[in-house]
Formats: sequence, structure tokens, C-alpha cells
Amino acid sequence: MSESTPSTGASSPLRVAVGILTQGGKVFITRRFPGSHQGGKWEFPGGKIEPGENTLSALKRELREELGVDVQDARAWMQVRHAYPDRDVLLDVWRISRYQGTPHGREGQEAKWLACAELPQLEFPEADRPILRRLWLPPLYLISDSRRFGKDGFLAPLERALKAGARLLQLREPHMPPDEFEDYARLIAGLCHRHGAQLLLNAEPESVSRCDADGVHLNSKRLAQYSSRPLDDHFWVAASCHNAEELRQAERLGADFAVLSPVAPTSSHPGAAPLGWEAFSRLCAGVNLPVYALGGMRAQDLARARQAGAQGLAMVSQIWGANSIEQAVTALA
Repeated sequence: MSESTPSTGASSPLRVAVGILTQGGKVFITRRFPGSHQGGKWEFPGGKIEPGENTLSALKRELREELGVDVQDARAWMQVRHAYPDRDVLLDVWRISRYQGTPHGREGQEAKWLACAELPQLEFPEADRPILRRLWLPPLYLISDSRRFGKDGFLAPLERALKAGARLLQLREPHMPPDEFEDYARLIAGLCHRHGAQLLLNAEPESVSRCDADGVHLNSKRLAQYSSRPLDDHFWVAASCHNAEELRQAERLGADFAVLSPVAPTSSHPGAAPLGWEAFSRLCAGVNLPVYALGGMRAQDLARARQAGAQGLAMVSQIWGANSIEQAVTALA
């Protein structure tokens, strides 16, 4: 099981291959034996990469031993480095798209399928936190637009979107002075949390804790100012990107995800040259980071976006300007 073998040296991390098996919106997890490192906590199956063994071979071996399945197709998904008090670990995480056999706790460990939305209710090792975040990310990243409705008038359409299933909102209101923005953010945070949604602020990272928000969204100017992640792993960090260098900077900071734009022509930035899907796909492939597509996106673009490597769509006017906000959100949520 993951991280079960003590580290043999302080200078190099313990390398672990981790497999993500999904089925119908659920993910397969196992529970660590009491008395082991991080004992009693839930985890994603996998184990130590032996000397001279490549990651995929280790993954196949571990899942055969632990779960009784033969991995037939998998792709590298993300890497997580974490420092525990007694050891450093480097998790090589793979998404498994095809396998043979029925996964079960072959070594006697507790194991089950669980809906991704329910994962945060269980206790996982700290190193698994970035994996949990990425699995939780929805297909729709909604961006606020209070100017369309007025500050108070925006609350009703926002609540309709939240009731329809919107789970991740960026509060972006550049016309508001900082004090007014923070007061508004506290109000929006309360509304989001009542509906089980998360709120990211397009503002200075220091404002997140003051506003009871869930993270920060760095615009490209703020992104360039930081050399390390501006908030700890308990908060989201996202970034706006427009090219390969900005995506690499977001990756270096340890951002949880990025928004890449503009993919298609958009009325909000009529002078900006669109990337197009080919360039979007190439840029996504260059980073180990979930990326949302923004700019001229419609609900029917979701399948194309995913083919190009996107996590989903970031949207503004196509949601808030829809005849039915509920239907627009439901088509993506």
C-alpha cells in the first residue's frame, strides 16, 4: 500500500506509484492498516517504486498485488511531493482507463467505490490532498458578473446557478474598491457555502482568509509576482494564463488549476487573437496541470474541450446571459 515502506535516506523522497480507478462518478479507494504509516486513513491504491523499476511497471505490479486487477491502459496524471515529519514522498499519480478484473482488497484491506463529492468526508493522508482537489474539480468554473445585474441583483441569479449544481465560482469584480469587494465576497462566500460550492477570489491572496473564501484566483499580473504558492494546501490557488510561459509559471507555483484563454473569439475581448483548439491542446499537453478553457465557450464545446485536454469550461456570459440560468448550468454541472 502507498507509503508503507520507511524512507531509507533523507536526501531522496520515497517514490510511490498511485492509481486512480473511476467508474460512473465514483473512485476506488482503500484503507491503510492500523499501525502502518498514516494507519487507518483512506488512500488511493498503489505502492513503492522499487529500484530500477519504471513507474508504470510498479503501478501494474502494485494494483495486481493489492486489488487483483491487471492495468491495460493508463496515463500519467500528476505528481505530488510532500514532506511528512518522518519522510518525504513523491507520488506519481496515474489515471487508469482500462483494466481487467474486479478491484477488491486482496490483502485484506478495507476497500470501496465512493463518489468523488464524498471523498472530503473521509480522512486521507496529507500527501493525497492535491489528488482530492483535482478529482473534485467540476466541468464548469463559473465567473461572476455583477455588473450585468447590479450588486444586489446578482444574488438571485447566483443562487439559481448554485441550486442548479454550480460548485466552483470565481468572484471577479475589478470595478469594486478593495473594501467593497471584501464585504461583497463575505456575502457571496456565505451563499456559496450554503449550497456546497467553493469560492475563489480574484484579489490579493491575503483577502481569502478575511472573507471566509476557499482560495485565490491569480490574474496574469499577480501570477508573475510570485515565486512560490501564495496560500497553503488548505486553500485553492488558480491562475489566468494566455501562453505557455504563464502556464509553466502556474505549474511552478503549485497552482491547483489554470484557466487558458481566449480559445475562441469573444465579445469581451474583441481584439484578442483566439488560440484555437489545436494550440489549446498543445499548451495543455505541456504542463501537468488541470486547465479550463475560457473565451467564447458554449455548453456544446465541453466534449471538444475535453478531447483537447481540458478539465472543463470557464464561463461568464453564456451562463449569466442565458434565457434559463438553471438549464445552462445543468448542461455542464
